[in-house]
Amino acid sequence: MRILVAQLNPTIGDIEGNGEKILHALDRAREEKVEVVLFSELVLSGYPPEDLLLHPAYIDAQEAYLDKIVKASSGMFVAFGMARHNRTKGEKIVFNSAAIMHDGKLLGFEDKILLPTYDVFDERRYFEPGAKVHVWPYKGKKIGLLICEDMWQHAGAVPDTHYARDPVEEIALLKPDLLLNLSASPYHDQKPDVRIGVCVKAAKRVGVPIVMSCQVGGNDQLVFDGYSLWVDAQGRLQQVAKGFEEDFLIIDSEKTGPASVFYCDPIQDLFRALALGTSDYLRKLGFQKVVIGLSGGIDSAVVACIAVHALGRENVLGVFMPSRFSSPSSISDAEALAKNLGIETLLIPIERPFQVFLDLLEPHFGNRAFDVTEENMQARIRGTILMSLSNKFGHIVLSTGNKSEVAMGYCTLYGDMVGGLAIISDVTKKQVYELARFINREREIIPENILHKEPSAELKPEQKDSDALPDYDIVDQVLKEYVEDYLTPKEIARRNDIPLELVTYLVHGIHKAEYKRQQAAIGIRVSKKSFKAGRRYPIVQRWVE
Repeated sequence: MRILVAQLNPTIGDIEGNGEKILHALDRAREEKVEVVLFSELVLSGYPPEDLLLHPAYIDAQEAYLDKIVKASSGMFVAFGMARHNRTKGEKIVFNSAAIMHDGKLLGFEDKILLPTYDVFDERRYFEPGAKVHVWPYKGKKIGLLICEDMWQHAGAVPDTHYARDPVEEIALLKPDLLLNLSASPYHDQKPDVRIGVCVKAAKRVGVPIVMSCQVGGNDQLVFDGYSLWVDAQGRLQQVAKGFEEDFLIIDSEKTGPASVFYCDPIQDLFRALALGTSDYLRKLGFQKVVIGLSGGIDSAVVACIAVHALGRENVLGVFMPSRFSSPSSISDAEALAKNLGIETLLIPIERPFQVFLDLLEPHFGNRAFDVTEENMQARIRGTILMSLSNKFGHIVLSTGNKSEVAMGYCTLYGDMVGGLAIISDVTKKQVYELARFINREREIIPENILHKEPSAELKPEQKDSDALPDYDIVDQVLKEYVEDYLTPKEIARRNDIPLELVTYLVHGIHKAEYKRQQAAIGIRVSKKSFKAGRRYPIVQRWVE
């Protein structure tokens, strides 16, 4: 069969806009003389729609638009994802469905059976599970359809779940000739390899080619990376669509060849995910420009580079806000970065407002020594300046804290944490440096001095991050194994030869900083476990292993 996989970037709630994308893809399919057209999970709705699904009118709008797509399916077999009312008896009032149509007629619906409720997913909150799998007749062949999670359990790709049913085994009994999978599947490191493995395992079990259509684009904190694909009946990878952009993948399931080799550079994909998440967040919200505080440090430098790549240099404003503690090299490094990027900059020293606050509060502070209070005061003055520029000019503030700092609470509430989007809040310090080297792979954009100098907040004389934190390599290792892998402090200490007292101190620090993180700007989720989307911990609690 000649198949077109439409890898689209939908906007949540934009039924008309998403529908137009679907209709355009069908026009393209007709031009390419394809027989089967496959779209991604909930493409008409946008994924994840969350509590919009509780509005009956939102479901009505999708069902109303369905007629347009059915009429446009003339001459083709088409499957696309949508939410629809559950008009039968059940616990929930909505189905996560694939609408199936052929030659201008609606054949029916395939409803998602396995509804994930872990990490960033909360589908059992909304959807009624499908009752059974089907095969759909087409030109003497039988086409099977599964929606995202319905295919994952069979491959053992989701260790957190143990569903009572395996739709892959169920559909194998119906002996389809082709299996289609509609997926959303948000990005994290090496996710394309996992998806390929899922398809390979299912293909070998069912003995038919498998085509997976994936969503692409940023929706709030989640980024969808695309990389739609197909494997042949032997489980050999044949084709992969582009990553991080819309694409039309055209497949001839009868023409197979040797297994294709797929490789994606993890740091390049991380950069692309952050850039796509940034550009789509602003574009879909209706914003164009951002403002960033440039400190001369590695974090703000990487954020500025991602912003320029995502939005264009004309849409990025950098602000230098030196204090009495800022080193000359930090100022010159920030200026050099801005020049290399070609962005507009402002110089707003904070010495005068800092001194005003010191004078204002001196009678109340008495003889107490300079401490973290005065350090945070500087960060909050800078935050006020950035938010004032945001209010006046309509720019979104990009906060620049990384995951390692956010984990330990090494950040200032209402100071460096202010902003509308925290681009690298799910990126460890180690990854920040890897991104910087990737950015500089062809020419120096981030000054080498920024990459080599010791990290410092520069809020007091001779300050270094190492004064308050252990080596970032240790912080990052503990962070990954405790937050992502759920290992105990004892296990982490033993595996990495780190003193147990240090691991315990860091774990306590992670929990202690929860109250800060829950007040922070949303970030872009790029790891298996971010501190925002998909992680739920109480602020007030006393249990630590």
